Amino acid sequence: MIATGQLHAIGQSLWLDNITRGMLRSGTLRRYIDELSITGLTSNPTIFEKAISHSSDYDVAIRQKTRSGLSAEDLFFELALEDLTQAADLFQPAFEATGGLDGWVSLEVSPLLANDAAASVESAIQLHARALHRNLFIKLPGTAAGISAIEESIFRGIPVNVTLLFSRAQYLAAAEAYMRGIERRIAAGLSPHVASVASIFVSRWDASANDSLPEHLRNHLGIAVARQIHAAYRGLLASARWQKLGAAGARIQKLLWASTGTKDPKASDTLYIEALAAPDTINTMPEPTLLAFAAHGRVASTLPPDGGGSEQVLAAIAYEGVNVDELAATLQQAGVVAFCNSWRDLIAGLASKSGALDHGESSGNG
Repeated sequence: MIATGQLHAIGQSLWLDNITRGMLRSGTLRRYIDELSITGLTSNPTIFEKAISHSSDYDVAIRQKTRSGLSAEDLFFELALEDLTQAADLFQPAFEATGGLDGWVSLEVSPLLANDAAASVESAIQLHARALHRNLFIKLPGTAAGISAIEESIFRGIPVNVTLLFSRAQYLAAAEAYMRGIERRIAAGLSPHVASVASIFVSRWDASANDSLPEHLRNHLGIAVARQIHAAYRGLLASARWQKLGAAGARIQKLLWASTGTKDPKASDTLYIEALAAPDTINTMPEPTLLAFAAHGRVASTLPPDGGGSEQVLAAIAYEGVNVDELAATLQQAGVVAFCNSWRDLIAGLASKSGALDHGESSGNG
């Protein structure tokens, strides 16, 4: 059994952190499902910006949709939903087989709404209604405003992928928001069957802190934080509060390991995949990481429920002058800024491309 199958066998879901129209047309995603145990997919503005700007795969659709007078933002969501609903159809068997615990795709609201809870909720409701697929998560960030939007969206019945979580405190705030939303639904006589995942970004910790650390501590911070969060996750699932919600029919909000591509060229290209093997979790992998793990990865152990010495590692890193709490806030804000920049590039690129394609066709017919 190849390594991806081994992860699947221990109860970890493998998702792909990428989508392109070419991948759908060529059958590549179908092959990853059949051969590499991929059961879901995530996307973000950076992924779509690269997919649309670096290929001609979207040109015909852009030209056709531009004629209807769509704004660049509406044009993007039309294109993204076309891709993601095709992918969602491919994952429908996994969704049905697991009772909705797996088989998901994700679409992010505009990152420009990160600090506007009301607008985020409204966008989440609209995008989910447009998708017409039960297995599509709406991604909302774990910012202060995002936490409020998460609770309200869950209460409204919108499945949410909470993104840009870095620390235990940020994760617990997202988990609390999810539980409050479910508790409000139960109190209102509504179904508690609203899905959510909490996406923990891992490799960005090490990319940010490595230069401040001695060699023996480099590339250890992200995994230590992830282990700390995993211990909090297991503790939450064992809590009386969650047991009550579970008995009422609520679904667990699975941990999702994100940003799991290795950024340090000196480190193993499967570092974060091998270190974060755990049942009842998800690992969403960039395509090169997925292929590397399938080729030469190994599953030697799974995450211990007690954090596995993460506190000692974090104490040693703190001794070197790295303030983990402050860095978590910085990383989250930097993530918002990066996604906003990608979003602006995406929308500007779409506007430019649609204008050029329309002008080219007009000129050609002229």
